[in-house]
Amino acid sequence: MKEKAFAKINLCLDVVRRRDDGYHELKMIMVPLNYYDSLHMHIADKMSMVQNVGYIPLDDKNTVIKAINVLREEYGFKENFSISLTKHIPTQAGLAGGSADGAAAIRLVDRLLHLNIPKDKMLELAAKVGADVPFCCINKPAVVKGIGEIIEPFDINCDFEILLVKPKKGVMTKKAFENIDYQNCIHPDVDKLKQALENDDYDNVCHNLANTLEASSFKLNNQIEDIKKQLMEIGFDGSLMTGSGSTVFGLTRDIKTLEKGYNIMREQGYFVRKTKILQ
Repeated sequence: MKEKAFAKINLCLDVVRRRDDGYHELKMIMVPLNYYDSLHMHIADKMSMVQNVGYIPLDDKNTVIKAINVLREEYGFKENFSISLTKHIPTQAGLAGGSADGAAAIRLVDRLLHLNIPKDKMLELAAKVGADVPFCCINKPAVVKGIGEIIEPFDINCDFEILLVKPKKGVMTKKAFENIDYQNCIHPDVDKLKQALENDDYDNVCHNLANTLEASSFKLNNQIEDIKKQLMEIGFDGSLMTGSGSTVFGLTRDIKTLEKGYNIMREQGYFVRKTKILQ
């Protein structure tokens, strides 16, 4: 049985505050992309896993295995699985590749074992796997709050092309959060961007792209800022780092600009991908 594990980007990300428990309170707009890893699973006598980009340990450092273990603890099933993962989404990229794989595993186990997990329960279990996993289970544009557990889907009526550009060096999420300058960091207007997306107000979509984590991630990898500047110079209408980086995306409604950006950034040796919001 096969499942697609869709990447995501943050069109807006506000780190509201650092909580007393050490986590960060967030408010953000997340959208799934028509760009994905592929996960194949079937019931087997013993657990096994192969992937196309190297060895993955069969422990909870692997989100697919962690997701299976969370479900196994909850439902007590004995079945094992033969797993094949084809990775396309890069790591340490802000694209939720690992989270998407974990969410795909949850959906596959649910179908393979006919667990019929209710939506609310699935999101509760997904949160035990990782902060972005609940969103990746839903795969719909949403305002996401808290530490990722509050998901409010909404319809996007604004169409545009997206170019993803990632330098070779990634960014560790923990370090990006540790480097936030709370005295000077920006706090985007998430609600204003949501309204623009709903009302097909493309100019205000581009104007309100913002991410609290950009400044700290720029310090960890200066290529992120360079890519963002280049995309705007090429002619993209808006550009932003997604998540904690290191991927930057550019928005445009002009196919020539999309192709120009793709060719220029690819020639510089960056990972590039043309995509759109998953509808």
